[in-house]
Amino acid sequence: MNFDHETSKLDFVRHRKTFFGISIAFLLTGIILLATMGLNLGIDFESGTTVDVLTEEAVTAEEIENEFQSIGFEPDDVVLAGDNNEIGRASFIGGLDQQESLQIQSHFEEEYGAVPNVSTVSPIVGQELAQNAIISVLIATVGIIIYVTIRFELLYGIAAIVALFHDALFILTVFAILQMEVNIPFIAAVLTIIGYSINDTIVTFDRIRENLEREEKVETFEKLAQVVNKSLVQTLARSINTVLTVVFAAGALLVFGGDGLRVFSLALVVGLAAGTYSSLFIAAQLWCIMKYRSIKRKLAKQADEERKLALQENGTT
Repeated sequence: MNFDHETSKLDFVRHRKTFFGISIAFLLTGIILLATMGLNLGIDFESGTTVDVLTEEAVTAEEIENEFQSIGFEPDDVVLAGDNNEIGRASFIGGLDQQESLQIQSHFEEEYGAVPNVSTVSPIVGQELAQNAIISVLIATVGIIIYVTIRFELLYGIAAIVALFHDALFILTVFAILQMEVNIPFIAAVLTIIGYSINDTIVTFDRIRENLEREEKVETFEKLAQVVNKSLVQTLARSINTVLTVVFAAGALLVFGGDGLRVFSLALVVGLAAGTYSSLFIAAQLWCIMKYRSIKRKLAKQADEERKLALQENGTT
């Protein structure tokens, strides 16, 4: 896939308000859902207990749920693991006491001939995991701002961070709508997307900077928009080809990876789409707007200095 910027009629900057409007509408919906419904936090971030039921043959999630129900327990979630789905992992938000754990182990030992593994996450551990996840995202964000600012300029860094927050909130919105469990693999997927998205954005910014340096003078928004559009068309094929390659791999994980990888792979697919969208339709257009305002302020300052100089010269004569 390739695009010729000389003959292409694509005009990304012209439709910037439409792109901004779509993102704002979707993200506002996400904020409302997060404030009302919230996220479906797994036991990684909530206190709870996981029970790994070991079997010799493949089982289904329904079979595991029925076995728990037969002894009076209702798991919040059941996922399958193992090469042949011979492990059923049941999650209980809020946790189980020692007597309940022993009862479950005794039942499944009699049923399948193996003692289930029981592990509990305390509220303190869950809180620490949540705090560490937030801190890791913030550290990555600060590092990106510093790097992009040093390599380019502050305006590029601001545009890149806005795009990254757009991607992260986009993923949270999708998971709030689907009410899928948010766990440690989800955080790993978000951090992966942050790395992918900033890489794609930097490639685009690098091309914008190169094309801008080739222009003798850029003083109008139309000229600046022309440079941005040219740069986006030049990097469009690379962005699409790259995201398709990664989406095929993430899609394969989503379809064939099993329940254990479903959260990670879905977050990856959604984040890849959001990252490509933000690199093309959010970050570059936002930079274009901020850059033009900076140029206007610079031109106004120069005009003001020239006017003062002219007045001084007239005064001396």
